[in-house]
Amino acid sequence: MAALIVVGAPSQNGGRRVSVMRRGREDFLGTAFSEQDVIVFLEASGLSDPEEVLDDPRWVRWSGGRVWHPSPYSG
Repeated sequence: MAALIVVGAPSQNGGRRVSVMRRGREDFLGTAFSEQDVIVFLEASGLSDPEEVLDDPRWVRWSGGRVWHPSPYSG
């Protein structure tokens, strides 16, 4: 099974595109600036206990690795 949730590689502003595959199409959930943002997006999309799946490559593909870079806009 391919990962259902994709966390994109960090962009220049530090955000990562988060999407989920549903019914054969990719739905954009939002741009995450932290792991907590990813959790919030997944909860809002109906996934119960999203923290449980973040380490599972059957569920989540971390493009560019599970690394967070500070946003250049954060003070």
